[in-house]
Amino acid sequence: MTDSYIDIHSHILPQIDDGAENFDMSMEMLRTAHEENIGAVILTPHYKPMHHNAGPEKIAALKEKLQREIDREGLQIQLYHGNEFYYHSGIFQKLEEKKACSLAGSSYVLIEFGPMEGFGYIRNGLYEALSQGYRPILAHVERYTSIVKEPDRVGELTGMGCCIQVNAGSITGKFGFGTRQFARRLLKERLVHFVATDAHNSTKRAPELSECGRYIGRKYGEEYAFRLLYENPMHVIRDEYI
Repeated sequence: MTDSYIDIHSHILPQIDDGAENFDMSMEMLRTAHEENIGAVILTPHYKPMHHNAGPEKIAALKEKLQREIDREGLQIQLYHGNEFYYHSGIFQKLEEKKACSLAGSSYVLIEFGPMEGFGYIRNGLYEALSQGYRPILAHVERYTSIVKEPDRVGELTGMGCCIQVNAGSITGKFGFGTRQFARRLLKERLVHFVATDAHNSTKRAPELSECGRYIGRKYGEEYAFRLLYENPMHVIRDEYI
């Protein structure tokens, strides 16, 4: 694929979650993103219950500060705001009250669960998002034991209308053989809608997509790679159906 990639899941904003430790690391991560052919990034700091979460104003201010600096350096990256929600029953109220961020101001929301949560709990949480009028994207599906044990359950979620995101490092083998095999099975079955970095720092969890993008294009076709890494993310930014 020739278009630049769009990363819908990242922790690049400085000092507000377990991502970038400071502004300098944020900039280092964005320089890496530029080298990795990433042309747009949705910033998705964690939003968790019983935590002090940065509000939309704080996220917007940090985003604008980073955007000014990357523009000054000539890095061709457009930043968008968002959150990664740890599912709890009150998150949709926070969205309605404008205390948290959907992805790029769209109806898409990025939702994660505890890795050991039962499938019924995950399914019901995603169904709640749909019933509230949102388009849920399940973050890093390869982390949930109840789904990995029964991969056919991913099809049940997509059949409901949920979207599925996989981390690039899982596909390339950074997180072990089993995780890699599961992620690649989902790609083979065309059950993945997004591949993202879930970047947290400038070293072991840097914003890297190019190796994964090349692999997907080679193994599963350039058209599918384009859909996962550019077309579907662009639908999110434009708030369009996938």
